[in-house]
Amino acid sequence: MDIKWDDTDPETGRRRFVKAERFAGQWAFYCRRERRGIWEKWVNPSRHMWEDLLESLERRVQRREGIEESDVEAVRKIIDEWRDAPSL
Repeated sequence: MDIKWDDTDPETGRRRFVKAERFAGQWAFYCRRERRGIWEKWVNPSRHMWEDLLESLERRVQRREGIEESDVEAVRKIIDEWRDAPSL
């Protein structure tokens, strides 16, 4: 399952394209700078990316687009357990 959206890169202020892919119960995030560019794996997705994914899943589960409530609950659990990196 792929969920795609676009947002703004906080470092450059430019538009970027983001994709979250679930395979074998694991989520992986990918990013590309251009519409037709190559997807690059995102190693450490931010909390904001997880929240965007959750929002998209919640919309799609209501429309019955192949998303199960268990998918929504799994992402919600990841966000609830999120711990920000300690500041120095």
